[in-house]
Amino acid sequence: MDYLYFLYLDWLHQVNLPNNLANLIAMITFPLLPFCMVAAALILVVLFLVLLERKILAFFTQRKGPNRVGPWGLFQTIADAIKLLCKENITPTGADKFLFNLAPFIAFVPVMVLWGLIPFSSEFDFMSYSVSSLLFVTIASIPILGILLAGYASNNKYSLIGSIRSVAQAISYELPLIFVLLSIVVLASSLNLRQIVLAQTSIYPPQTPVCGWFIFPAFLGFLIFFICALAELNRCPFDLPEAESELVSGYNTEYSGMKFAFFFLAEYAMMFVMCAFIATLFLGGFLSPLGFYISDKLIPNQFIANIFVYFEQVIWLFLKTFFLIFCMMWVRATLPRLKSHQLTGFAWKVLLPLSFLNLLIVCVIKGLGGYFG
Repeated sequence: MDYLYFLYLDWLHQVNLPNNLANLIAMITFPLLPFCMVAAALILVVLFLVLLERKILAFFTQRKGPNRVGPWGLFQTIADAIKLLCKENITPTGADKFLFNLAPFIAFVPVMVLWGLIPFSSEFDFMSYSVSSLLFVTIASIPILGILLAGYASNNKYSLIGSIRSVAQAISYELPLIFVLLSIVVLASSLNLRQIVLAQTSIYPPQTPVCGWFIFPAFLGFLIFFICALAELNRCPFDLPEAESELVSGYNTEYSGMKFAFFFLAEYAMMFVMCAFIATLFLGGFLSPLGFYISDKLIPNQFIANIFVYFEQVIWLFLKTFFLIFCMMWVRATLPRLKSHQLTGFAWKVLLPLSFLNLLIVCVIKGLGGYFG
């Protein structure tokens, strides 16, 4: 973000502001820009994802989906949001009021932090740390505490069972996920997400830019990570914590209004950021699959072209992310829900040994000279 900071500071100087005043304005306002961008993008992405999922599920099940509110039903999710805003927030009798009201925020707030860790381009990484990939996995496990508190504080046995299922599920599937992440760290020789993306730059001719992506040496790890992400997100076929057939709605049964909306918002926002994380680790992140950036070819002015390259990198990452989101929605429309013992057994008996095997394969590749020469 240093380049953008100095670009912003230079613009403030060009509007004839005194140097001290321009520096002060830049120091105060520039840190707020990433937060505002993340908050706006989060709301827009969630509204779009809810509509997209309903349309995709309708397509797979031969239904029309939302088609009444606005053209092609485009305003349906906005109408749903207004409905949730207007509903009364109810706290059940006998519930722990403090924990009951705190749980939705614990489930939602960490997701906004995760958005800041994703390198959307070579300059749009709002929070860049040397261990950002490890920090991402750590923060991503915090919303589980919100789900646990929601079930415990609701004074409802169905909610409690749903929250316990969620914790057991998260513990089971985080271990294979961590070992797959370790294999990516071995390939990239870094824990920094931006460095992991840059390590996927292909050394082969421009006609084969995707050959540098980590999905090829760690394809088994990609499959394991994708499955674990489904489980972490409580997506079908791993949606046992909110199984409506036996738990009514699981941990959020007693929630209404905006408290329920926070859980809903966190789920879809986490789905986007988790898919962006997978794209960063395995699909080259913001790197162009063409081997070059279209902005460089179309814009003759190099300074302007460099600026547009950053936005093009964001677009490439979004395209890869939405492809993975489509795959997750496809899985939901296709596979039935697993039983509880099948879910945990699959993690410990199948995915964990396979994650060890994936790590071994990656270490052998790295030891023999590396996949990238």
